[in-house]
Amino acid sequence: MTSLNWSSKSKSIPQGGKLQTDAILYPFEGEDASQHLENRLILGDNLRVMNALLPEYEGKINLIYADPPFFTNKGYSARVGRGEDSRKPENWQLAEGYHDEWSDMGSYLDMLYPRLTLMHKLLSPSGSLYLHLDWHANSYARLLLDEIFGYDNLRNEIIWTYHGPSPIRSAFNRKHDMILFYSKSNQYTFNVDQVRIPYSENTVVTFKSSKKAGFGKTPDLERGKVPEDWWYFPVVARLHNERTGYPTQKPESLMERIIVASSNRGDLVADFFSGAGTTAAVASRLNRQFISSDTQPRALQTARSRLVLDIQENKKGKSAGFEHGFSVMIQKEESVELPPFLSFEELEIKPPEVSDGVVTLPPDLISQVDYWEMDPDWDGEIFHSSFQAARPWRKGDIPASTVIPEKNGEICLRFVLISGDQIQHVL
Repeated sequence: MTSLNWSSKSKSIPQGGKLQTDAILYPFEGEDASQHLENRLILGDNLRVMNALLPEYEGKINLIYADPPFFTNKGYSARVGRGEDSRKPENWQLAEGYHDEWSDMGSYLDMLYPRLTLMHKLLSPSGSLYLHLDWHANSYARLLLDEIFGYDNLRNEIIWTYHGPSPIRSAFNRKHDMILFYSKSNQYTFNVDQVRIPYSENTVVTFKSSKKAGFGKTPDLERGKVPEDWWYFPVVARLHNERTGYPTQKPESLMERIIVASSNRGDLVADFFSGAGTTAAVASRLNRQFISSDTQPRALQTARSRLVLDIQENKKGKSAGFEHGFSVMIQKEESVELPPFLSFEELEIKPPEVSDGVVTLPPDLISQVDYWEMDPDWDGEIFHSSFQAARPWRKGDIPASTVIPEKNGEICLRFVLISGDQIQHVL
């Protein structure tokens, strides 16, 4: 079979990678942190992360969604402000997001090829990969996937189309991405009836008015149809309730269709280019387990906040899903250094106050906090987070206090500020 070659191509996979647990998050009261730890948020280079996961997960992941850099040769900033005017980007509060910059196509393929190879190893025999790219590198990736998965295992080239402004005046506006859907074998999960959509009103009217419509075939109008391989979903910029501010975030409706189609309840879904954490959030809501990793600490913080906010909405009865509680293991690849914890003194911020068994954040602190959590029985090693509070993405306040449970050990608080700085404070 024809394959893609370039001067630095290598079929050898760099070895190494070991994971260290930093924290365990269990947002349901009474949830045993030792259960449901198939869920992982991991900080680190996904090449080393996937290598570290191989001994436990080779051939066991049911679905992988991959949204790698697109070879745009741009840098992307994360929007960290709240309540800003979306029409005035010059006033937005920004922080570093991620870089998609390469010396040439060869260096980009050197990144992509071994990672796709490891994803193939991690997939179960009935598993599927959805690789999301655009016009910059999609044609190159198609040849790599043909080599790794086999030409006959391409199931779809899906076109995600959307609307929005464009500066292009010398060609047609580029308003679609491509998603390459490959299975590991001919025996793969595809829940055809769960992804059906209603027929258009025109189709319904046509079949009701003429029995000869559809070349003599009458569809089940009540059941609906299987979607075509082109999908229209609005971009996140038009979905105010979903926007986290993390760059190139994908819409939840897009991820929901992929997850429902190619996995079952209780299955394990992975995303090794996590970004804004959409895969983890949607998988969790659909009662799947997940593994989600990224090189950027802010990406993991965004994913963790999404999970916490979802749980909070579920507790209020405002959100569907979550038939049971779940725990999340927060890990890092061994060679990665976590951002250092700073002190309140260094940042010149007044610390929390404790009174009558309640910890309360003073106004000057709460105004800067993006996320905070508590371990009521701190052992000095792994942070067991039994209380979490995250700032809503658009409107609303972050909870400023919580009751301290009766425990024998030290009480430890962790804070992530809007600036990205982190504080650890033992009461």
